[in-house]
Amino acid sequence: MKVKTAKRLAKSLFFLSILLILFAPLYMYFSHDVAALNREYPHVVKSDESHIEFEIKEGKPKTWVSLPEISKYVKWSIVFSEDWAFYQHEGLDIEQIKVALSEMVEERRFRGASTITQQMVKNVFLSEDRTLWRKLHEMILSQKVEKVLSKDKILEVYLNCIEYGPNIYGIRAASYHYFKKHPSALGPREGAFLAMLLPSPKRYYMSFKKRQLTPFAQGRVRTILKKLRMGKVINPGQYQNEISRRFSWERG
Repeated sequence: MKVKTAKRLAKSLFFLSILLILFAPLYMYFSHDVAALNREYPHVVKSDESHIEFEIKEGKPKTWVSLPEISKYVKWSIVFSEDWAFYQHEGLDIEQIKVALSEMVEERRFRGASTITQQMVKNVFLSEDRTLWRKLHEMILSQKVEKVLSKDKILEVYLNCIEYGPNIYGIRAASYHYFKKHPSALGPREGAFLAMLLPSPKRYYMSFKKRQLTPFAQGRVRTILKKLRMGKVINPGQYQNEISRRFSWERG
């Protein structure tokens, strides 16, 4: 009797697993109306130094900056450093995922392979939970986002919602916090600095707090400026000027 009960239970669990495999992706795909971002905006409903939550609703937030108003140096610094294939892929960078998986298997080291689209989806629609479920949800929803939003809209939402330092969210807040300028007025070095912050904003904020770039920050800013030069966003003369320039807040 116990054997029969165990078999029935195992069979039930098997069918439940099949149903979960079949229907979980559908649930994830239809879980959010991402097309709403074509007519509405993410509004902050909760914010502190460790967490931020958004609600999609009508009306542009007072802090919102449209993509044409954001300096091209900021835009390309962040695209080149965070997701160089952003304008080519469809939400997932398969080559980067392969590299990340290879490193995980061969070197037992995991690194992120999230695209800008994935990061936007995580920030605006999902949680910060580090689970396989959340990662799968993010990947599926990112492909939906790419079907209903333009690349420029995705990037605009991303730049306006990401963290640039402790409780510093959005490009307008970052621009005024670090440089006392509107995002349209930022130059190449300033764009490179903001891009340098993004992998770990709270950690790399220390360069600003101590009024001196760390060796890591110096190297990253220089690398991003080099990418701007290679991408012909700046010319060789601008590159030389920018790598030798200091920020107004830097100690001599």
